[in-house]
Amino acid sequence: MIKATFSDFISDLLALLDALTLSKVCLIGKDFGARIVYLFSLFHPERVSGIITLGVPFVPPSRPTNLKPLDKDLYISRWQDPGRAEADFSRFNCKTVVKNIYILFSRDKVPRANGNREIMDIVDPLAPLPLWFTMQDLEIYASLYQKSGFQTALQVPYRSLHEEFDIMNLKVEVPALVITGGKDYSLNFPGIEDYIKSGRSKVYVPNYETEYLPEGSHFMQEQFPDKVNQLILNFLNKL
Repeated sequence: MIKATFSDFISDLLALLDALTLSKVCLIGKDFGARIVYLFSLFHPERVSGIITLGVPFVPPSRPTNLKPLDKDLYISRWQDPGRAEADFSRFNCKTVVKNIYILFSRDKVPRANGNREIMDIVDPLAPLPLWFTMQDLEIYASLYQKSGFQTALQVPYRSLHEEFDIMNLKVEVPALVITGGKDYSLNFPGIEDYIKSGRSKVYVPNYETEYLPEGSHFMQEQFPDKVNQLILNFLNKL
């Protein structure tokens, strides 16, 4: 059984920096990868010069007793249930699973499966791939997941969201950049867009700025690679 945790990824990142003899770096995290880079900066602030996240800002970890129950039809809820996503995915070949995920998560609606349907069931088999995602992209991603399986990707983040961290100070002091997409479904989670635009996240990350791509989807780095790269370079040049 796969029992990877966020802490494992944080430890791996530290070991990687040590192996490469990198004393301090700017970290970039996408989606739930943002949680990893922000947590890393809290545990090892001396190793971080800046943070860039795509899609989401820093949301401090909560104790399991403080978490509100999620909508049972939400994809996160479905994939937190051990074995459920595996059974859902096993009905299709790996390429179809990857294709369905890209179709679903490039939309601006949060994926939900009502009633007895599973997440894979809510994708129209005839739905096309996003224009910016090629068949070659699909072949490469599918071949990688064919080798690795989906277990670790399900365990972290979905089945590790209740992991507790012993952190006294939740303030991230280094400069940070959040790049958000106007059509990223993540903004449709209750309170997230207001959390970003109101500046309330600056309570935890006082020195951060936001860049906004109006047409950007959840996969903005693949959709608009040149724009995202330029925003990253602009930020790095200021550090």
